[in-house]
Amino acid sequence: GFLPLQGHVVRNWKVRWFVLLQDKLLYYKIEGGKKEPSPKGRILLDGCTITCPCLEYENRPLLIKLKTKTNTDYFLECCSREERDSWALDITGAIHAGHPVQVQELHRMKNSFKLLENISLHNIVERMYDSSTGIKLTRNLDQGNRYKETFTGSALVDWLISNSFAVSRFEAVTLASMLMDENFIRPVGVRSTEATRSSDPSEKFLDDSTALYMFAESSKKSTSSKEEVHFNISELSGTIVKQGFLVKQGHKRKNWKVRKFVLRADPAFLHYYDPTKEDNKPVGGFSLRGCLVSALEDNGVPAGVKGNVQGNLFKIITKNDIHYYIQASSKAERVQWIEAIKPLT
Repeated sequence: GFLPLQGHVVRNWKVRWFVLLQDKLLYYKIEGGKKEPSPKGRILLDGCTITCPCLEYENRPLLIKLKTKTNTDYFLECCSREERDSWALDITGAIHAGHPVQVQELHRMKNSFKLLENISLHNIVERMYDSSTGIKLTRNLDQGNRYKETFTGSALVDWLISNSFAVSRFEAVTLASMLMDENFIRPVGVRSTEATRSSDPSEKFLDDSTALYMFAESSKKSTSSKEEVHFNISELSGTIVKQGFLVKQGHKRKNWKVRKFVLRADPAFLHYYDPTKEDNKPVGGFSLRGCLVSALEDNGVPAGVKGNVQGNLFKIITKNDIHYYIQASSKAERVQWIEAIKPLT
């Protein structure tokens, strides 16, 4: 699949097509909507160490770090936590392919939890407050209200794992729930507040990038004027239905670029982002109301499509008659995107 990769010489980000083999991770360049036949590079997994979650880049919270036995660092970025954890588990399995016991232990740790006897909730909170290594506090928006000094549920889970307070997301969620029960942190905003009413203790704290929390003694929400927000809040406030990397044909130059697509409902919008950029702002997007979405035939190049693309295309026509040509990585992925978009049109 597609993953942004940081360059070694020029420390910029390029999107590459990754293929995981038993002993190596190959990555390919995409030109004109088609994968080049020879790999651009390879990461040898023998003796590799993996760090996930990797929080070395504040603006890129979904990183996997691979350090080879020659001490070369590779940073790979995923577009969702589910995708990141899936890649990390598969890569870890490949690294330990010759050691089945370690693979079994990895799966066991992922699905079990035992609270360490020497763990101290006060110590965790004290570490969370640390100005340099603690949890990063940011302003966040929830249904038109702007909250100061908050963090998301998934950010806290990542932080707990990266600071060795937990070895799995299940453990981290359990710890975060205990912090909330002991009134060290509290939910703010609709999503996280509603979750606390769940009868299931494991569902009271949300490992989610849209669920907001803050330290219990922090000031309550403060709303800001609409002028402070530089992007259309309403169209970015919908629930994320699906996200992933797709290849899109440009409107002017008709060249093909990998973009991170985010599909939202209520309101229904499809936005796309440049995954090589540091900021997390859409480079484009449109309302799905009144749109038509359909698959394009794989035999030949459809009308309106430029370049030697390798199939799995679909088209979205907006109610303003703007045509978007998008390429998925497989027929199955194309079907998934079309089925997710259609109900929102």
